[in-house]
Order: sequence, then structure tokens, then C-alpha cells
Amino acid sequence: MKYDFERVVDRTETESIKWVLPRRKLKVEDAIPLWVADMDFAAPPCVAEAIRRRADHGVFGYPATPPSFYQAAIHWLQRRHGWTVQQEWMSLTPGVVAALYFCVRAFSRPGDGIVIQTPVYPPFYHCIRDQERVAVCNPLRFDGSRYSMDLEDLEKKLEGSPRILILCSPHNPVGRVWTREELAGLARLAVERDLLVISDEIHHDLVYPGYRHHVLAAAFPELAERTITCIAPSKTFNIPGLATAAVITSHPDLRRRLGKEARRSGFDGGQIFGMTGFEAAYAGGEDWLEELLPYLQDNIEYMDRFLRERIPGIRLIRPEGTYLALLDCRALGLPPEGLNDFFLKRARVYFSDGIRFGRELEGFVRINFGCPRSTLAEALERMEKAVQGLRSS
Repeated sequence: MKYDFERVVDRTETESIKWVLPRRKLKVEDAIPLWVADMDFAAPPCVAEAIRRRADHGVFGYPATPPSFYQAAIHWLQRRHGWTVQQEWMSLTPGVVAALYFCVRAFSRPGDGIVIQTPVYPPFYHCIRDQERVAVCNPLRFDGSRYSMDLEDLEKKLEGSPRILILCSPHNPVGRVWTREELAGLARLAVERDLLVISDEIHHDLVYPGYRHHVLAAAFPELAERTITCIAPSKTFNIPGLATAAVITSHPDLRRRLGKEARRSGFDGGQIFGMTGFEAAYAGGEDWLEELLPYLQDNIEYMDRFLRERIPGIRLIRPEGTYLALLDCRALGLPPEGLNDFFLKRARVYFSDGIRFGRELEGFVRINFGCPRSTLAEALERMEKAVQGLRSS
């Protein structure tokens, strides 16, 4: 392989929140952090080299957004997803979460209902409640091994006339890559109810064999002009600290209102290294991604086999996309509110507590398996010992 995903990179002195929280703030000095969506792999060399060249210039004034920034994303979306995007459809934002906040303020008013499909990424709740809107929850169906959209429930929830639906595609944390049929049902309801869809597709490149990501606005032209698509290379290429994303919509009025809200929020331009990294990743990172995906899939297989053979009380909910997965720990018999603390204190492994994503995930944790195999193996072995201790006590 050209890229070494087995290499363990020491991040302990880089002020990474992934490592700082469990080790320094929660005071478990040798904890293995497998929580926040931040892989432990070095970014593609093309990204580091582009940032290095820009840093060597030595002058860091206010930057304009170059056409090449947009063209890198446009070519990527056409090549990888078959989506033809025009430059004027795109707007720079300081991250997808910021874009969600901009959209909620721009297209709704306090008291308006906004639909989310729960359990879901916590900022979906925050961008609604922090701005005095009302979260309308459309829970996903769970058959014990796989989640699916509940379109019947969605239709009922839309009777209350919510203004917006925020879609997570692929879905974090359940790992689903939505089928065209599921998305078609959602698109039909959105059109019928005159609903604006904000589609967070930040994980759109992290999809495993046998599954296909469908860009919502591209797959359903009737929905395109009522959809705002949020993308970034931050998850794909492990550069979230560069805090740069783009929103895409073909409707000029949506672009105008979104731009106005961004300016009201004080955002008037990107930062040099974020734009440099964004462009370099999309322009030159494809071969790195092509090696990353099989490595992540092998991590899934390793984890699944280990749990089935050695920790049967914990079950992997196999992801179809993303480098995040749910672990169903309900068979351990631990109180849900103490589950993550048990793994931190007894196994010295730190996860994202399932309850953070919604009440539906009591008794679950979310694992980030975007790490070297040796790190994952050590974490699983620690978990095995902790569970054995639990059974013998």
C-alpha cells in the first residue's frame, strides 16, 4: 500500500479534544479515545504539502476564495457522485455545523417545527433548540440489526406543518446509507408539504462495497430547488480542524437568504489554510481515500469477529458507511447512565455515549473505528477484560 494506516501517530501533545477530554479532563491517563468523529490517521500528503507551501509564503492576509476552490469540489462531485454542480450554486461556510445554524435562522422563525430523524448527531438538536425552534422527532425503525426510515411516522409528523427537515445522509450514528427507495419516499413528502430539506452529506464519500450514496438534490430533480446540501472534505480526509465546508443549492433565493444570514452572523470569508486544505483534498486525495476505505472495512470485520467470539454481550450494528458504528451493550445489564463511565473507568476506553444521540440509544455507545488496527485491538482486549470482571463480580 502507498499509505500507512497502521502507523500510530502520537497526538497527545497536539491539544486534540479527542485525546484531551478522557485523559486530561476526565483523568484517565492511558484512556484510548474512540469517541469524537476524528480519525487517528495522518491526512493525505497532498493536503499537508499544500498547507506547507502556503505557510512558507509567510504572508497571511485576508483571502479571497479562488475559483480553483470551487472547481476542486465540482470535479469531485461529478466524478465520484455524478452530480453536475455550477460554481454559483456554492457558498463557503466555516463548517457544516455552522451551516446548519445559518440555515435554521435563515429559513424559520422561533417556534417553528423542524424535523430530525432520531437518533441523530447532537448538533441537529442544538441548532434547533439553541435558536428557539422546536425539534419534531421522526424516530428511525430498528429491527435489532439495522435501522430504516419510518415514512409513515414522517407523514404524520408533517401534519403539524414543520418548515424544515434536516437529513443526515449517510446517517450518523446508525451508519445507514439510505437507499434510493427510502429517499424517494422522503422526497415525495417534502414536495407535497412544501418542505425545505437541509441535507448534511458530510460522510458521503465513506461508503462500503454493496452500498451507494445518492446525493438527494441530484437523485430527485423535483426536490433540487428546495434542498440545501452541506459537504466538506473534513470527514473523508480527516481534516476537521481546518473548519471549511460548502453549501450547495440551485435556488437563487435560497442562496441569497443564506448569504445574508451568514453575514449577519459575522462570517465574511474563509481562512487561508482551511481553503487550501479543502481544495488540495478534493483535487489530489482520491488515491488516499481508495486505500482508506478497504482498511476501514477490515476494521469492521475485525471488530465484528472479536465481539462475536470474545464479548458476546456486546453486538456491533454493522455500518454501511462512515467510520462510526453503534455497539449494542444492553445485554451487559448495566444501567444506561453508567455505561460509558464503566468503559472509561474499567476498560480505559472512551466512547460517545449513545444517549447523546437520542433516548432511543440508551444502552448503546458509538465507536469511532477510524484508527490503526493495533489501537482498535488494544481497546477491544481491554473491553473483554472489563466485561469478564463484570461477570465474575
